[in-house]
Order: sequence, then structure tokens, then C-alpha cells
Amino acid sequence: MPLNIKTNLPAIKLLLENENIFVMDELRASSQDIRPLEILILNLMPVKEDTELELLRMLSNSPIQANIELLRIKSHNSKNTEQSHLNSHYVVFDEIKHRKFDGMIITGAPIEHLEFEEVKYIDELREILQWSRANVYSVFHICYGAMLGLYHHYGIKKIALKHKLSGVYWHSICDKKEPLLRGMDDVFLVPHSRNSSINEEQVINCKDLDILSKSDMAGLCLIASKNRRLIFVLGHPEYSRHTLDSEYKRDLNKGLNPSIPYNYYPDNNPNNAPLLTWRAASNCIYINWLNYYVYQATQYDLSKINEKTESFS
Repeated sequence: MPLNIKTNLPAIKLLLENENIFVMDELRASSQDIRPLEILILNLMPVKEDTELELLRMLSNSPIQANIELLRIKSHNSKNTEQSHLNSHYVVFDEIKHRKFDGMIITGAPIEHLEFEEVKYIDELREILQWSRANVYSVFHICYGAMLGLYHHYGIKKIALKHKLSGVYWHSICDKKEPLLRGMDDVFLVPHSRNSSINEEQVINCKDLDILSKSDMAGLCLIASKNRRLIFVLGHPEYSRHTLDSEYKRDLNKGLNPSIPYNYYPDNNPNNAPLLTWRAASNCIYINWLNYYVYQATQYDLSKINEKTESFS
């Protein structure tokens, strides 16, 4: 996908151009007579630049042009991202709540150990989630974002794990006719990094949700609303090669005695460089979401998006 990003976003210069990823700046995009997709990314991760790179890498592999808008939480001060970066490249909800978007991504956040009601900015998150129902055609929720979305929209509770789930796990497809998983192998790898899980029985008993993929070891991975306007991903398909490595070593330095991420380092040795084994499957998931549940489904006239709009089938 040619991504239309603000010309001076550091991600363009730091990495994307070096990876031969097609990035289109504002000047070139304005000369093309088509309607790009409007994609909003609510970035809840502490080091926002890293997450920007990971998500833009995933979104870049489709031929569809998209305008990317980065959204941050107004009621929370980020300690790990420079304020100048936030001021230059992010908007807050008040600045975009009058707009409509084809698609939205809500990232994970390192706060899953807290009950939802204990999160200081939960009211702002709830407002954004509720707004998305009538103003975004399809929302892609990741990890904590998925847990929050399942709780907010369906009352599905998260469950604290005794030990952190960290590693790269095999998953199977529950419905081989599911468009989100077209082109996927029968089994595929997805990284997980979380301290909580989801009550699977509640998901099964919810008539408005479908389980698309799960793992014998990691549990549920991909869940979707019946109309596919809400996608929930409990893993981290967007993770780069070294993300789990950075998290593991961070936790080591904090004295948390973390387990070595499963199926990640060759010979299970953290001194070995990790192999990137999930990129093809991850690209497929993001491309299929953009194609089948955003591009082919959304209204050409964004003003017609509403909560009752039927999804493409």
C-alpha cells in the first residue's frame, strides 16, 4: 500500500525507505485522483516510534493508497516518547471526532495487569471505542486493545495469567473460508506477549462473535464480530524480529526473572539472534483485513458510515 504519511515523520527516514517499502508523501499523494482509505491508528504503546514502524511495515504491502492519522490519548502523558514527536505527528480525539474513517487500529498497551476500571484514562478510551462504532467502518484491535474492545462491546472479561505468555506460537484456522485468513497455511506462527487472557467460554457463548484462529498453547488469537467490522487479535502479528528480545531483556534488567520467550531464539539461547518466522502470515492478515473488510466493504462516501451499515460478505 502506498502510505500517505506526513512528510517529516521519522519512521520514513529511519527505516521504511531502507526496507524498500513504498511510502508516498503528501505532495505526491495530492496529485493522484483517487480516494485513499482513511486509516486511524490509536497508539497506546509507550515507545510510540517503534510501534509506528511495526504497523506501517504491515500496512505497506497492499496496492491501495491510504492516509494514515496517528492518535494519542490526551489524558495521559507519555514518558517514553518525546513531546515534540507527539506534537508534530499525533492528534488527540477532540481534533478528529467529527471525522469518519474507513479503518482503525487500536494497539496494545503495557497496562493489562490493571483492571479496566483502574486505568486512569479509561473514560477517554471508552469514549473513543463508542465513537468508533458509528464513525469507523472496521476496527482492528491488538492485544490489550482487543481485551478492552471485547469487554467494552460484549462484556467479555479478561483473566490474569499465572505466568506471562511470551513467545512465538503455532495457530490453526477455525474456518478455512474466512476471508481474513485467505492465503494462509493450515498452521501459522504469531508472537504473543501478555499477562492476561480471555474467557474462551464467554466468547463461544456470545452469538455476535466468531473465533477465527486459536493455539493449543497460547489460546485464542483471532476473534471477529459477525459482520467483521470489529476484529480482535490477542497476539502481536505486527512485532518486528527483535521486539520480544527487547521486552525479555528489559524484564531481566528489572529483576522480574522472565521466562525465555517460547520458540523464539535458536536453541532456546537468548545469546542467539532470533529468527523472523511469522512475517508472511502477519502480512497476510493485515492485507486481508484492508482488502476484504475495509477497502471492499466501506462506503465511498465516508459520511454514510454508521453503526448499522452492513459488512461485505
